[in-house]
Amino acid sequence: MDIVVLAGGISAERDVSLKTGAMVAAALRKQGHRVILLDVFMGYQGKQEDVADIFANSDKAGITETEISETAPDLAAVKASRGDASGCFFGPKALQICGMADIVFMALHGEDGENGKVQAAFDLLGIRYTGSGYFGSALAMNKEVSKALFQKNNIPVPSGVHMSKDRRVDDFEKTGLTLPCIVKPCCGGSSIGVSIVRSEAEFGRALAEAFRWEDEIIIEDYIEGRDFSVGVLDKKALPVIEIAPLDGFYDYKNKYKAGCAVETCPADLPEDIAAKMMRYAEAASEALGLESYSRMDFKLAEDGGIYCLEANTLPGMTATSLLPQEAQAIGISYAELCEKIIQVSLRRYEG
Repeated sequence: MDIVVLAGGISAERDVSLKTGAMVAAALRKQGHRVILLDVFMGYQGKQEDVADIFANSDKAGITETEISETAPDLAAVKASRGDASGCFFGPKALQICGMADIVFMALHGEDGENGKVQAAFDLLGIRYTGSGYFGSALAMNKEVSKALFQKNNIPVPSGVHMSKDRRVDDFEKTGLTLPCIVKPCCGGSSIGVSIVRSEAEFGRALAEAFRWEDEIIIEDYIEGRDFSVGVLDKKALPVIEIAPLDGFYDYKNKYKAGCAVETCPADLPEDIAAKMMRYAEAASEALGLESYSRMDFKLAEDGGIYCLEANTLPGMTATSLLPQEAQAIGISYAELCEKIIQVSLRRYEG
């Protein structure tokens, strides 16, 4: 097949997306596909006359792998580097090339790639793509909305409140929550802008950090306990994986720098707890109307309570990412996982 692996963009998770895209593209090429790795924002900088034969020259077209830094990228510098005055999210020739592909493998991460807008544009243009559709993507991206749907479907979540930038309240007591709490952007990912607050003095700084990334944030009771994640592939939960950071919590650095966390799959859990977490993951995916594949993050509290934290509609596929490790635990290699995601996604377009 002719496949575009779409990555990059202008979200805070740009670097992670480029790394995911590079790995997916390499795996699909080994499977015999003609693959273009394309930065959705930068687009294709080559000549227009070369576009017609771009898949025939796929080994020379597209972008190359980038490394993930320990901090989020400078998005102002990224936008300035494109060199044109257009504010369009899609870079030069990006939509044209995507439209030429048999399918677009969505390697985007963060708000701009996972909030459903790109998916909606592709639906209107008749471009086939992997992952969930625009509506499920939009529901999952907004943590306030997804939590409400989880609660309606009897999936336990931490207590919390929503706050907007224009109604910021720095008095922690007015939240009605107890310390410690966690402050995070409403629609972000990769733990960017997230702070654990253990004293009232830290609360204002945590608000400032979260509002630096978005105008809407979530403040929740912080659940002391162990971190887990469960992938869902073709409506079936994969084995539970445990994440134990060597230092601090599971932040941006600990997620993407090798050796910063110990990940165990299958997780060392009583069988009934693991089974319940997997059922919650499948139920969360269904509640949000997610398709093809996704991943749910969980906390197991010290008292044994399970809490679903959020849904990821386009989980990372880097060397340290969780979903590939879960698939590997049941004998699905990285390349096989990429292939299966494509085959499952193509079913949506049958008939």
